Amino acid sequence: MTNDDLVAFALSLPETVESSHFKNRDFRIRGKIFLTLPTLEFCVVKLTPDQQQMVLATVSEHILAVPGGWGLKGWTRLFHPIVDDETIHALVRQAWRNVAPKSMTLPGD
Repeated sequence: MTNDDLVAFALSLPETVESSHFKNRDFRIRGKIFLTLPTLEFCVVKLTPDQQQMVLATVSEHILAVPGGWGLKGWTRLFHPIVDDETIHALVRQAWRNVAPKSMTLPGD
């Protein structure tokens, strides 16, 4: 998936806005970041630590915990140019759910 495709997908999720965090593009819902684009090679999604462990155990190729404390909190690198679209969509949607108010849902939920 290209960066443009990833951005278009993220912005298609309800109430998502693009912003910037430490000079990196990010995507938020009601002020809370769920996705960042620090490089062209990978994005970072906000998972819970348990979700991250499950992803690393089942789809570990091209997905890594962010080094240090952020990774321990669930922030996860996703090498989106080489990961299949279905996995990217699922992880970005999960990251959106993790920060969205509980009263909000995604289409198809």
